[in-house]
Amino acid sequence: MSYDSRSPLYMQVHRYIEEMIQSGKLQSNDRIPTEKELMEQFQVSRITVVNALAALVKEGWIYRVPGRGSFVATNLPQSAGLREEEEQNVPKMASASRTTGIVPRDAADRRLVGFLMPTLDDYFAIRLINSIQNTLQERGYSIIVAFSGGSKSREEQQIREFIRMGVNGLLLFPVDEDTYNEEILSLKVSGFPFVLIDRYLPGVETHYVCSNNRKGAQMAVEHLWELGHRDIAICTDAYRECVSVQDRITGYMNEFERRGAMINPALILTDFSIPVGTEADESVLARYMRSRMASAYIALHGKLGMRMAQIATRMGLRVPEDISIVTFDDPEHFEERETFFTHVYQNEAEIGRRAATILADIMEQGAQEDGSRDSTYQKVVLEPELVVRRSTVPFQET
Repeated sequence: MSYDSRSPLYMQVHRYIEEMIQSGKLQSNDRIPTEKELMEQFQVSRITVVNALAALVKEGWIYRVPGRGSFVATNLPQSAGLREEEEQNVPKMASASRTTGIVPRDAADRRLVGFLMPTLDDYFAIRLINSIQNTLQERGYSIIVAFSGGSKSREEQQIREFIRMGVNGLLLFPVDEDTYNEEILSLKVSGFPFVLIDRYLPGVETHYVCSNNRKGAQMAVEHLWELGHRDIAICTDAYRECVSVQDRITGYMNEFERRGAMINPALILTDFSIPVGTEADESVLARYMRSRMASAYIALHGKLGMRMAQIATRMGLRVPEDISIVTFDDPEHFEERETFFTHVYQNEAEIGRRAATILADIMEQGAQEDGSRDSTYQKVVLEPELVVRRSTVPFQET
């Protein structure tokens, strides 16, 4: 079999490996060239190589071992002409692994899950982790938690590290970025079990569990509107291109449009930074607050809402009398008393429980009789609630 430069890039890689196997240059259980070597040889991206290898796995030419590489399968397609007596002399484990791309382990060993999230700096994250851990423990799994620090490159590195450690499945809370993480796409094309949390990838089919972000923002605008506020700002220090941010801003705009009101682009504040301490008082967001351009703010995460309240206090502004604030998620955690912030409750405990349950079901389902996994993706979107507390009051003329 030959290949040429006019073929799609992934097909050139695919045909090269297939030809090496059919010609006998690569034998059963031989390790094929690494992804890096193939990238350099064909001058292509990693995702191109991953797509080629995924196709070879699906067709039965190779199997993949997380952390070790890809190897020539035992029971090759009939077109390879492998002699029956040769097939009988190859270990059965490699043959079984060919259909899934992952070498099977002893059943007692299938009990490790990796959970990757950006940070652990608010109560949303803590409540989410607790729920996931409790759910997985009930199913007999252990969990390893790691943090990307909001860095996509670190996220990619940690996913590779999880695979090297031999986890059986992944729960991923992706960072706020406007481009897809290639490692996540690699997991998909290789059939590795994973579930996204609080995010989904537009145009890419995956399992995910998230809140209805559009509805949450609509509920926040509706609440403030009914209190008489008309200059309502929505703000986040995350990328606007992030899908959850996009959905919340879309919900914000939809509610204004539903009411026949004009949308002021100057009140959509995104992708800014807030320094630590009193330096925050000179930030872009602080200048907006000082100008009184808006009488109410929707903060797209709880920690931001709390920092806004601190900035307002230092500037002599009262919350809620001068500025009303609605946050996504409750930034506080008081069991003995009512929390201060009006917030969009996303039920992070249920998000964690559902995501962990879906992942456990996927891992325990295993391969079907035809060697494939169930291709039905579970997409869970939970309905949020608006919890009215003391950080919002009716609009007051100044």
